[in-house]
Amino acid sequence: PLMPLEDRPILGVLIDQLANAGVEGITISVGHLSGLIESWVRHHAGSRIPIDFAYEEEPLGTAGALRNVARPEDTFLALNGDILTTLDFAELIRRNDERGAIATVAVNHRSVGIQYGVVHSDADGRVTRLEEKPELSFSVSMGVYAMAPDIVDLIEPEERIDFPNLLLRAIEHGHEVQTLPFDGYWRDIGNADDYEQAIEDFARTPEQFLGPRSS
Repeated sequence: PLMPLEDRPILGVLIDQLANAGVEGITISVGHLSGLIESWVRHHAGSRIPIDFAYEEEPLGTAGALRNVARPEDTFLALNGDILTTLDFAELIRRNDERGAIATVAVNHRSVGIQYGVVHSDADGRVTRLEEKPELSFSVSMGVYAMAPDIVDLIEPEERIDFPNLLLRAIEHGHEVQTLPFDGYWRDIGNADDYEQAIEDFARTPEQFLGPRSS
């Protein structure tokens, strides 16, 4: 979250975006190197929107820390701290509320090229189809979720659980989990190539992420 994009870390961009979307408060779950994150926030980002912290003594996965946060009264956002996107966070919340879902996942289209010729065969080994270096397409999670407060009840105290497993648990309990397809800008800067591209994109057009007033 503290990896830089020009004059601010990615976390600073996310905080500004959430404030622009009308979010009233932020809780950041921290563990390893928590002091660095907390120090930067308190010195650079604490005046525009209330921000507090949830501390993990042991890693709880991407979703486990939700149980340690004061229970939200309304639909809330949960997101990873290392993404750069132009997603409309308010629209994600509206989508979740309109559908009455316990959670809505923002998804982006990604294609993956296979650098080999793929052979399809039947049970007797006969070739039925050949594909030369096919491209596979997927809808992938952007690491941004709108969630109803009830989803927190599905997490046990101090349980280590990631968001995919939490969403599957919600479905198993009979809850509806929705998606919001998004074809705009999204980069996961935990990926080195995406991070390098994000640096270039943010430097070229910061206003697409922060708006004209904050650029």
